[in-house]
Amino acid sequence: MTSCIRDLLSNDEFIARHIGPDSAEQATMLAAIGIDSLPQLIERTVPEAIRQANLDLSALPTSENDALVQLKAIASKNKVARSFIGIGYHDTHVPSPIIRNLLENPGWYTAYTPYQPEISQGRLEALLNFQQVIIDLTGMEISNASLLDEATAAAEAMTLMKRSNRKKNNNLFVADHCLPQTIDVVKTRAELLEIDVIVDDIANFANHDVFGAIFQYPGIDGSVNDLSPVIAQAHEQGALVSIAVDLLSLVLLKSPGNMGADIVFGSAQRFGVPMGFGGPHAAFLATKDAFKRSMPGRVIGVSKDSHGKPALRMAMQTREQHIRREKATSNICTAQALLAMMAGFYAVYHGPVGLKKIALRVASLTHCFAKAIQAKGFTTNSSYFDTLIIDTKDQTDSIIAKAEAKLVNFYKASATQVSISFNETITPADLIDLADCFGITLSEDEVTEASAAQGFDAALLRQDAILTHPVFNSHHSETELMRYMHQLEVKDIALNQSMIPLGSCTMKLNAASEMIPVTWAEFGRIHPFAPSNQVSGYHDLLKELIDMLSKATGYDTVSLQPNSGAQGEYAGLLAIDKYHKSRGDHDRNVCLIPSSAHGTNPASAALAGMKVVIVKCDQDGNIDLADLAEKAEKHAAQLSCIMATYPSTHGVFEEHIREVCDLVHKFGGQVYIDGANLNALVGVAPPGSFGGDVSHLNLHKTFCIPHGGGGPGMGPIGVKSHLAPFLPGHAVTPVLDMAEQHGAVSAAPYGSASILVITWMYIKMMGDRGLRDATFNAILNANYIAKRLDEHYPVLYTGKNGAVAHECIIDIRPLKAESGISEEDIAKRLMDFGFHAPTMSFPVAGTLMIEPTESENLEELDRFCDAMIQIRKEIGKVQDGEWSLEDNPLINAPHTADSLLDMEWTHAYSRKDAAYPLPWIKARKYWPPVGRIDNVYGDRNLFCECPPIDSYED
Repeated sequence: MTSCIRDLLSNDEFIARHIGPDSAEQATMLAAIGIDSLPQLIERTVPEAIRQANLDLSALPTSENDALVQLKAIASKNKVARSFIGIGYHDTHVPSPIIRNLLENPGWYTAYTPYQPEISQGRLEALLNFQQVIIDLTGMEISNASLLDEATAAAEAMTLMKRSNRKKNNNLFVADHCLPQTIDVVKTRAELLEIDVIVDDIANFANHDVFGAIFQYPGIDGSVNDLSPVIAQAHEQGALVSIAVDLLSLVLLKSPGNMGADIVFGSAQRFGVPMGFGGPHAAFLATKDAFKRSMPGRVIGVSKDSHGKPALRMAMQTREQHIRREKATSNICTAQALLAMMAGFYAVYHGPVGLKKIALRVASLTHCFAKAIQAKGFTTNSSYFDTLIIDTKDQTDSIIAKAEAKLVNFYKASATQVSISFNETITPADLIDLADCFGITLSEDEVTEASAAQGFDAALLRQDAILTHPVFNSHHSETELMRYMHQLEVKDIALNQSMIPLGSCTMKLNAASEMIPVTWAEFGRIHPFAPSNQVSGYHDLLKELIDMLSKATGYDTVSLQPNSGAQGEYAGLLAIDKYHKSRGDHDRNVCLIPSSAHGTNPASAALAGMKVVIVKCDQDGNIDLADLAEKAEKHAAQLSCIMATYPSTHGVFEEHIREVCDLVHKFGGQVYIDGANLNALVGVAPPGSFGGDVSHLNLHKTFCIPHGGGGPGMGPIGVKSHLAPFLPGHAVTPVLDMAEQHGAVSAAPYGSASILVITWMYIKMMGDRGLRDATFNAILNANYIAKRLDEHYPVLYTGKNGAVAHECIIDIRPLKAESGISEEDIAKRLMDFGFHAPTMSFPVAGTLMIEPTESENLEELDRFCDAMIQIRKEIGKVQDGEWSLEDNPLINAPHTADSLLDMEWTHAYSRKDAAYPLPWIKARKYWPPVGRIDNVYGDRNLFCECPPIDSYED
């Protein structure tokens, strides 16, 4: 019986909703690993030298309902205005079926990056659709499947031009008609790469000798001009050209590809993705075919499966940071897959006819307003698609004040000019209200009966057809779109199907209550450059979240700007570099990185202009202290920092992490603790408390932002106080509480701000005790799996007392040597059991790294272990000769329904062995849609557009 009403309150109920094992299951698992209690497990696992002795548990958990009520009160402080600001961000109508069936659907948002393509065909097709949209509208030959935002896409275009151009030149021309946030990020990225950025009027381009140029189309001044002549000038001097574009304008306008551009980039935000105070949004980068193997980001390509049928996969993965490390084309890991899929479905839903209608409406309303104000004596730019620069002279402030009183926002271009950008949400009534701000009276008839004309030269109208593929001409009713999206969704494995045990990826629960606020208009319909008096709710949220994350990590403050883990790494290294230079240490550019590090570490260090020096690991997977001491002393005068992942990527808590930190500090370096494995530290051993100077925090891992099939993510950085003055600022809207605004690393001041509500909700509902208990259970679940599997697959690394951290690595190499069955065969066979594979061959080739997270209960853990044990028995049959190496369920996995329906079954094993190797599978069978995909064929026969429909026919 309960003793009082307090015991009946549900304030801490969410903790049990988030953490999978209940107390009885915890007891069972503890008994299995020979431990009496969770605290004892932590004592045995986490080194005493870093364990926090006196935990501050003062932040109590909040019930789901109360947390939503509190967040709604914060949201209500934001004012949802009619936005005419533009500058790269536009209000848009998000189609309701896309909100309901994708954005709010865990079958889409809980999926992982499609590294295992056989169980990712649905989202791969959705991303291929996105690529096709970009290829068609830009007129280029190949596109990637998304980048983080338009400004960072510009920075990627810069580095792509630099490495693709043999011209011996370090000058980059950026036209001053580019977006200010784009110029800001490009300058930031260029500085440490020793690239000189020349910002000037495009009319002066011929006066500069450069390796590359970036132009905007249409420009920030609204002008729509044919860039063919200036592109030709650039090519004549051996320079490459990148064009930043507005995607909606390209529905009507001549494409940059038609003008001769080498690279085209931009944001797909206005294709049905909310502004969200800056994000998340899918950027893109498209190029000529010649640059395809150097382009950044992921590219979806068409290959074939083991049955000869078309199948999709991520192409050219050898370019990526986890393989090429400091020689990678980019440090990008997480992109914006979920938002790219939203934009792709927006194009599928509207089709070419619907998109043209939207673009014509925007252009025509702009033209109608231009004519109305010009008739009243105002002057504007002479050519335009959706943006007018209006000379307001001494009326500027009074016009803006009148507009703000109506909750109408402009962009103040100068003391005597305002910029007004139209978008698809603008109605005739909005235009009438807008005109009133300028003292002009318009009637509804004057607007609706006005000519549907445009404000640019007819010679710039595009003449080629767009989006001719059947996928963009078949799903325009809501019924058809709903069914198409469902058909794709069920092809994939996401967390709503089964656990995703990817090591170093932390695929934990993304609770519904955390996700609900993402679609609130008070967060979604806010422009990142809205007046500060309209966004006090966001400011309150950001300040609270900074305090929450600082407490959880032991750091003094946090920058919320980096919009991916890789961006966080880069921002952290920038802060370190600026700190050293502020002290006169201009030669500190050596970054020590353990050999076990995640590939983004050396890629980020290279991007920050640092020299990477690898530190050895010993036979137990720990940093070799002797080698570290030798290299730290050798490079003492040049030592900038060390990038160390903790717990290590080998899945153990290294006993000597404090000594590592002290040693680097001794020689004047800074300590970067990679936050990839923070899920094993929160509430137990904050990195800022045992020697870290800076860490990036993967909110899409530890703090519950979903992976979305490959993004969005967030990578804020926590820093100690001495690095705080060197965090990124912003050129358009200053970052709160920063005395000096250093260069930005993302397009918006607070990155993908709208999804920060997810992390706020998680921390609020868990409270300090819940966060600590989540860490306890993440470590418990990993040790239970290690115990159950160790008899069948050797666990490669353990800590001092034989325990693992929150993940474990099982070694497949001995089995492969004895049987010929590889880690890839095991990964593909797991699909027949309905599971996503663990992380394959990272950080050690020939291994599988398993991370169960705290969200999986004992039943699911046992199902996974039973599947792995059954697979081990199957390997035994190969070893014993019962099945040949050439024909067995592992080498032929995964098995499709079609393959089992073949009249002739020629295999040595039965259909039941193939499809239902364990009894429980029948009740929850997942059928892989394709057989094993031929990766080599896909890269040798690169095809990255939507394939014709008849290619899917037998």
